[in-house]
Parts: sequence; structure tokens; C-alpha cells
Amino acid sequence: MTKTPPLAVLVKGWPRLSETFIAQELVALEEAGHAMELWSLRHPTDTATHPLHDRLKAKVNYLPEYLHDEPGRVLRGWWRARRLPGYRAAWTAWRADLKRDGSRNRWRRFGQACVLAAEMPGDVRGLYAHFMHTPSSVARYAAIMRGLPWSFSAHAKDIWTSPEWEKREKLSAATHGAAFGATCTAFGAEHLRALADDPARVDLVYHGLDMARFPSPPDRPVRGAGQPFRMLSVGRLVEKKGFDRLIEALALLPSTLDWHWEHIGGGGDKAALAARSGALKIAHRITWRGALTQPEVIASMQAADLFVLPSRIAGNGDRDGLPNVLMEAASQKLPILSTPVSAIPEFIEDGVHGFLSDDDPDALADAIAQMAADPAVTAALADAAYHRLRQDFRMDPGIARLSERLDTLCGTRAGERDRERLRDGA
Repeated sequence: MTKTPPLAVLVKGWPRLSETFIAQELVALEEAGHAMELWSLRHPTDTATHPLHDRLKAKVNYLPEYLHDEPGRVLRGWWRARRLPGYRAAWTAWRADLKRDGSRNRWRRFGQACVLAAEMPGDVRGLYAHFMHTPSSVARYAAIMRGLPWSFSAHAKDIWTSPEWEKREKLSAATHGAAFGATCTAFGAEHLRALADDPARVDLVYHGLDMARFPSPPDRPVRGAGQPFRMLSVGRLVEKKGFDRLIEALALLPSTLDWHWEHIGGGGDKAALAARSGALKIAHRITWRGALTQPEVIASMQAADLFVLPSRIAGNGDRDGLPNVLMEAASQKLPILSTPVSAIPEFIEDGVHGFLSDDDPDALADAIAQMAADPAVTAALADAAYHRLRQDFRMDPGIARLSERLDTLCGTRAGERDRERLRDGA
């Protein structure tokens, strides 16, 4: 008889090419002995997957993405949930949230929580949600209904675009808050600790990089004068990534520099950016690759001369945390140009591990030209970033800390977990 996994993990969507860091973490937790089931709020939209997604053995369940898509399932979930001992408390918490946020999304969160609370197996001991906004709300309401502890991992947009009242309530025991919250940057941890009833409720857990998943960096010959200068960016085409300003910067590069820029990633701004590059008469120097698998991304990193990520703070407050793609570039000793936004300086110290520029187009253009003109210096910066990655940003310490927290959440001792693995033949 198959034993029910004690941990229910909520994610926005599974699988998602842009969230490899989540797949990396869940695979590592599973390999550390944590049995889990995934509950996804959305169905996949990417046509491709990373090899990492195929390594996860956990069962994946999909909640109703929109309540009107599966009205019968939602009604059955509500009918069963309202008989749970914590339903009234969950309803009260949701109604208080609804008064401050009357959006359709808030209604959808409660409906999904009812289905989750009704359909989760009876042996589940705890919930863990990736992202502090919608997935955490669903986890919180369902956990209240079932009388279970819950936790979350916060990243970037979910921190900076969530209202303060909601973050405070998810970080307070008095309002059915999380048993713990993990976040992947010191910048984010400081912000959340200031909002928590107990700062110890928030853990700094860097994602780090599983170096075993990445090939050794290539031997990069120092680029000679007059050779083409190949730049690469990886990231969604959204405001906070700053690619609009990078397009403007590329048009300012000196005519003596033979450059080409390649972009990898999805997003909704491609048409506008492509049109702008055409107006600036640089479209012939740009290749738009779209979303690619990780092996394809690594191959492009190995062929490039410079990695550029001009992150900035979007108009709605959204911003990057510490983009994993910077660590991936460092793993291939690809020189890095970025900006001192959010937690990026926690990994890249300006002039030591790469260059951090203002996101103004003129400043970006100057930094690119400087790095192109001195390949020996940029190679030395890339070496320093690689050694920093290996020394301070490996995945293992973060997984060990998260594993300890999840054991406590589920009332499991590590020794008990290891015995279960042996008993199951893992």
C-alpha cells in the first residue's frame, strides 16, 4: 500500500521554464528524502520542459485554474470543506481579506483552497507554497480548514507587489500565519523580518546552484581586437528586466564595435522591443530566441562574450531578487554586466565579480564598450564570479536548512525520514 506523502507543495504552475529554481529545489528535497505531492494553480503553458522537471517523482495535481472551468469540482470541494473543523475560521480570514481586496483573484483563491482542503489526502501533515502571494493565500486558507501548519518560500515579485497588510498577516501567528517563511535574498529577508511578529519566522535560504547539473566552464580564449563581440541576455520580456533600456543602449555603442545581441526568454513585450530596434536600425544585430531549455541556454552562454541583465524597479514596484541566471552565467565563466538592484550585489560586487552599471542607456553603453575593449579584465572578473559561486552559492547549504524546517513543519525527524527511505527502497 502506498503511503501518503506528508508534504503538500503549492506552485503557480508546473512545469514552467522560467522557474527552474523551483524545480531544482523540489528535486533536491525529494532526493533528500522528503515525500511530497504537488498542487498546481495553473496548467502548463510552456511546450518544452527542462530535463530537471523529468527528475521529479512527485505526483502533480492541478487545481481548477478558474472556478468556472470546473464548477462541479469547486461545488463538491466547498461542500466537503465546509464540514471541516477549521472552515469557519478560514471563511472569517478570507472575508477579512476580501474587504481589502475584492478582486476576482481573491475569490478564486478561496475556491481553490476549498478544493485543496477537500482533496488533500488525510495523512498530509503540512503545506509549503512557492511564492508569498496567491499560492500562499490558497495554502493559508486550506491549512486553516484542515488545522495544519503551512509555510512559504518568497522570491521577488510576490514580495514587492503584495500589500503590507497581507504580508504582515501571513507572518503572524495571531492571523494564522506561516510557521516559517524562506526567502532567497538578504534584501528580501530584512524586509520580511521587519513585518513579522517574530523575525525568526523568516529564514534566508539562497537558492544557490546545483553545480552537478552544469558542465565545466569552457576554455575561453581572450577575444582579440576586431573580433565580433557576442552579448547574451536571458529573462522574460517584462519591465523589471530592463531590456527596453538595453535596446536604447545598444544603439549608442560605437560604430567600431562589431557586436551582436541574443535574447532568450518569453514575455509580452517582444513586439514593441523588436519595433524599437527596427526604428533604431539595429534589428539586424539582434536575435530573438524565445524560451529555450536549459541545455540550450548553457550552449548559448558558452558561445557568448558577455552576459547582460539590466534589471530595474518596475513602475508597480516589481523587481528581481537574485536572478539564478546570473549564477548560471557565472558557472560558465561568462563575464557579467548587471545593475545594483535588489539583491544582485549580494552575488556580484562591482569591479570584483563583474560590473554593475546604472540602468541609464548611456551608462549601459559605456559599460558594454569598456568590457568589450578589455577582454583580459572581464575574463578575470568572470573567474572571480566563478570562484565566488563555488565557495558561497552552492545549493547544498540552503537545501539542508530548508529540509530541517520542513521536518519540523511536518513533525518528522530526519532519522525517521531516512528510515522510511530505506524501507521504501529509495
